[in-house]
Amino acid sequence: MSQLRHGAPDSARNPYEKVHPVPEETAATARADSAPRDAYLFATCVIDLFAPEAGIDAAHVLDRLGVTVHFPEAQTCCGQPAYTTGFPRDARAVVARQLDLFPEPWPIVVPSGSCGGMLKWHWPRLFADDPALRAKAEDVAARTVEFTDYVVNTLGTALPAHDAPATRVALHTSCTARREMGTLECGRALLGGLPGVECVTQAHESECCGFGGTFAVKHPEVSAAMAADKLAAIAESGCDSYVSADCGCLLNLNLTRDRDGTGPRGVHIASFLRARLDGAPV
Repeated sequence: MSQLRHGAPDSARNPYEKVHPVPEETAATARADSAPRDAYLFATCVIDLFAPEAGIDAAHVLDRLGVTVHFPEAQTCCGQPAYTTGFPRDARAVVARQLDLFPEPWPIVVPSGSCGGMLKWHWPRLFADDPALRAKAEDVAARTVEFTDYVVNTLGTALPAHDAPATRVALHTSCTARREMGTLECGRALLGGLPGVECVTQAHESECCGFGGTFAVKHPEVSAAMAADKLAAIAESGCDSYVSADCGCLLNLNLTRDRDGTGPRGVHIASFLRARLDGAPV
């Protein structure tokens, strides 16, 4: 049985947990094809607080692709807000509490290039003067993988076809996802592998959406102008909708879109993928 595991009894399952029995006729084939695959899900605090459906959809997609997803409930923030604002000591305290949450040698899948970059590149730096904690952080970093990267390059699973309506989709890849996690092509490949989906390129694809974590709070006028520029480019691409693997970007862009009343609304790429796998409209 492929399922999310976190140790809670059936009566107290958290919203990320889904249990899907494997049909008897496919169980033997699955066992013959490969050994069971396990992965941790680091859902991020932005998803937890603002877009829980993205985390649930990411877990659902991984489950559909044969992964047993483990969700450590004590996980919190990756520490990036404090770290990038100049408070490394506070970030270190947040991170230190989570270093022992991923004891098994499984991949740690992060549905956010921004938070994934923090785990992979900056967690070890926070403990440069503490060999024991640095070793733990380096172990986490070595196993951290962004969601689209994991689906495309680790699972390599042929995505099933459904009779969902044809659609044109633009991709927004966050700055960190592009430059620290290198996942632009992963997003393109994932969308390109979906039947009926045309991935269109927006003119300002490489530009920042203006979120930048606390940048949007410190420089709201600049951030708003950047978001409006990005949304205009997305709208001009002729897409029906746009997707991103970063909920921080989606939060900034969708709130700008709601305020201005122009352009399509974006969804997390995991939510888009789940809808296509289920043959449902986005």
